[in-house]
Amino acid sequence: MDEFNFYPIMNEIIKILLQLQTLEINGKVTPGQEKQAAELRAKVPPPILAHYDRLVARGKKGVALIRNQSSCSACHISVPRGVVMTLMHNTDVQLCESCGRYLYLPEPVAIPEPVVPKKTSKPRKPKVQLQSA
Repeated sequence: MDEFNFYPIMNEIIKILLQLQTLEINGKVTPGQEKQAAELRAKVPPPILAHYDRLVARGKKGVALIRNQSSCSACHISVPRGVVMTLMHNTDVQLCESCGRYLYLPEPVAIPEPVVPKKTSKPRKPKVQLQSA
């Protein structure tokens, strides 16, 4: 795989960073978690991992959720619509312009259609014709 040809797997890279962030969030990493973290780090391209590590070294989370398709969950600043559309199309990773964290969209949740009861029609009364005199 070419070093810079990761477009089809951009969403997977962010998911890996999110798993890594979850492992490292509390600071206490067991030896089993260290091995898992090393495996996850090996799957992430070096430039992306370097930026993530800089954020973590400053005590910040490296990945943030986009809430309501409009704002970064870390800094609460509005995210441009173009950034959201790029993430929806899964063509590139995106950074928050304000806080620098990697952004991701939550998985869409299938909302079941509400069941609307069928209207039962009442039988109509026959029309009464008036007879003219």
